[in-house]
Amino acid sequence: MRHGKKDNHLGRTASHRKAMLSNMASSLILHKRIETTLAKAKELRKFVEPLLTRAKEDTTHNRRIAFSYLNDKESTKELFGIVSDKIASRPGGYTRIIKLGNRLGDAAETALIELVDFNDALLLANADKPAKTRRSRRGGKKEGAVEAAPVKKEDHPIVAETEAPAEEEAPKTEETPGKTEKE
Repeated sequence: MRHGKKDNHLGRTASHRKAMLSNMASSLILHKRIETTLAKAKELRKFVEPLLTRAKEDTTHNRRIAFSYLNDKESTKELFGIVSDKIASRPGGYTRIIKLGNRLGDAAETALIELVDFNDALLLANADKPAKTRRSRRGGKKEGAVEAAPVKKEDHPIVAETEAPAEEEAPKTEETPGKTEKE
């Protein structure tokens, strides 16, 4: 049984899976977006996000660890050069997965995985929008607001008519089981 084992093995041996994820991560870093199956994209996200976090701090140790995962000198240079500059202020969530639908040949779910800070069309669309201000959930008094006068029951005849006085309730009768009162 595979209780609590979250990794998708993708139908491959461990060495094949490691090599495939390494190649996909290198392609993602070099090309900024790749199209693949949804299952591979989800596994690639778990593989590449820790590398992107390490790239924020450019040390020899972090470069060696990244190179051991990627096995590609060019993608390691790109990761610690261009990519790390763009993601420096982001606290996490460096990748985005967009579902594309099913592939014609085998009906596999396909997805586009991309680096968030490199989607120029989306960045330009967000630049046009004004920045949202943070608002608290508590409603405080605003300056210049006029406070409404308290409403009395007597002022509204509909409310006064529909409410029955509490004193005019019908008296309760004691009932014995099996017998009913006839009027």
